[in-house]
Amino acid sequence: MFPVFLFCNFLQVKDLQGNGCVENEKSLEAKGQIVYLFFKVEKNISGAEKVVLEDKKIMEGRLKSKPSFDRNSAKTGDFIISLNDENGKEIVKQIVENPLNPELERFDEEGISRNKVTLQNAEFSVRYSHSEEIKVVRVEKVTTDGTQLLFTQKL
Repeated sequence: MFPVFLFCNFLQVKDLQGNGCVENEKSLEAKGQIVYLFFKVEKNISGAEKVVLEDKKIMEGRLKSKPSFDRNSAKTGDFIISLNDENGKEIVKQIVENPLNPELERFDEEGISRNKVTLQNAEFSVRYSHSEEIKVVRVEKVTTDGTQLLFTQKL
């Protein structure tokens, strides 16, 4: 154990420059950024949903896997989030399960059961790998007739 500890410390000392800072350009280049978008959705008296982008955060890191988009897996009520460039070209597309009707698990004497809950307001978020190309976010709701645009905003 002691030789491994000594060897690791030697590697760190070797990377030190005269000013005492560790230069590690490769790790800086390898680190990406993840963007988090936090939304709030409210259902008004008439039943129409209103979506608001509440916050945007950028953190260092990389997504372990890129979310896949399968239009056939979207159910009525789910949201489709599109991240586009300034010309409207889609860069990333994701599905968010209906945030106003989440399915909750409950454990009782009979076992685990799933129940849908109806909410008047909810919060949801999406994350994606940072790209300078992404300039616009769109939120659409899947309906029986196709999709309904709920929200568009420049980032």
